[in-house]
Amino acid sequence: MIARNEEKNLPRTLESVRWADEIVIVDSGSVDRTPEIAREFGAQHSFNRDFKGFAAQKTLAIEKCVSDWILLLDADEVVSPELASEIQQTIANPKYDAYWIPRLNLFMNRWIRHGGFYPDHKLRLWRRGAARMEQVEPHATPQFDGPKGTLKHDLIHYAYPNLKLYLDHMNDYSSKSAAMLAERGKVSSALGFLWLALVNPTAAFVKNYFFRLGFLDGIPGLIYHINHSVYVHWKYVKAWEARKPKNGRDYAGIERRE
Repeated sequence: MIARNEEKNLPRTLESVRWADEIVIVDSGSVDRTPEIAREFGAQHSFNRDFKGFAAQKTLAIEKCVSDWILLLDADEVVSPELASEIQQTIANPKYDAYWIPRLNLFMNRWIRHGGFYPDHKLRLWRRGAARMEQVEPHATPQFDGPKGTLKHDLIHYAYPNLKLYLDHMNDYSSKSAAMLAERGKVSSALGFLWLALVNPTAAFVKNYFFRLGFLDGIPGLIYHINHSVYVHWKYVKAWEARKPKNGRDYAGIERRE
């Protein structure tokens, strides 16, 4: 895993993987007790590594592993005893070289089980050397082209216990996504911008909240899906704002003056 200032989450996560043959953590300059906690749990780690993007950090962590199988985790995730047992049984007699793991996400103290966000399958378990990190920010994920298995038990994700944490993360993620979207020209026209920044978020809410039964998650579900749509809106608005002005004119076509 990679980590930075995760002293609140790290003990819970590392306790859930004490059975692992090795624990590798790449830290990017934590100023809290993250390094001490890592040492207490016997983790191998690399500190004072400047953050060079999620893909680069995770690739480094993977490269430092020497065991036959890789289990990639975030610092706010927990491997349940049932999942731990399933993983150990699976890699003892594997049918595939990589496996999807279902993930259960927490939002405002409610486990989100509907709305297309569960099971939130993630490719997290693979034979060392079989998968590679996709070079896409901020949601860099492992990629494996061959057939994959799917485990049954959930990876527990203490994602967003409160709304502030969610909004902070979505603000950060939307900014990182915006740069990529702008480079790809996703909002190069006014019509494309209106579709992606207005129609797309509204359609996402209707699809997830009504057709995918997100309303069954109560008030937290309503808040989640509203703000997920806002996040989609944010990243396209930020991409529109980040477009490089052409011919000395700004985003609205008004001539810039030095």
